[in-house]
Amino acid sequence: MRYAMRHVLILGLSLLLIVAGVHVLDAADKAIPSKAGQQDDSPPLIYTPPKKPTPRARVGGTLRGTEGTEPELVALVPDHVGLTVKQTPTLNWYLSKPTTYPLRFTLNDTQKIAPLYEGSLPAPTEAGVQSIDLKHLGLTLEPNVQYRWFVSASPNPESPSRDIVAGGMIERCEFNECLTITSVNLTCDRESVRTNALIGFWYDAMGCVCSLIEKDPKDPSLRRLRAALLRQVGLNGVADWDLRSIQTSGK
Repeated sequence: MRYAMRHVLILGLSLLLIVAGVHVLDAADKAIPSKAGQQDDSPPLIYTPPKKPTPRARVGGTLRGTEGTEPELVALVPDHVGLTVKQTPTLNWYLSKPTTYPLRFTLNDTQKIAPLYEGSLPAPTEAGVQSIDLKHLGLTLEPNVQYRWFVSASPNPESPSRDIVAGGMIERCEFNECLTITSVNLTCDRESVRTNALIGFWYDAMGCVCSLIEKDPKDPSLRRLRAALLRQVGLNGVADWDLRSIQTSGK
């Protein structure tokens, strides 16, 4: 009788230890992120729009998909005047598929009738995010001036009404004025992307993260960072493309 009770006691104790061990192992497994879906512990990215009222600024911006025959162009901008502290910032846009259509870039001062610049763009060899370097084009933004910019593809150069157009607005904040308001991060790294987005400098945040991805296109954390920034201004289609790019590269 005593032997039977002792045997039952030992069995019960063993079962408790096994169950406890399973819980411990399960908790440990959950605490270690998988390599396929490793989580980013960085704080969420937040973009703060300018407080002063600005006109609706984005032209185009809705990505319908790649099943159509025509390429889609999306300016990577908010639907208001985006800010920069740079005299010669980089402008970024998205092309849904390679195209043979002639591409043009136009920059306008909103207070003037004639364009400040209008010229052809080289045709990208692949779909994705593209860049326009104003410094390379010899263009400098004046402070406290609102500019409109456009990228257009022409299916028929003799019929401009059929042009596929995307664009946005940009304003340069005078450097000294910006410094009196807040601390502008002039470096280019992950932290500066978050800082400049938080204090409202869209073009500096987007230009930096695009530059980082160009240098290291297979880094999934950079793709997620840009996708988070794009979602802040409703560009979900391009954000989804960025996240799909991670899966395609096997990250």
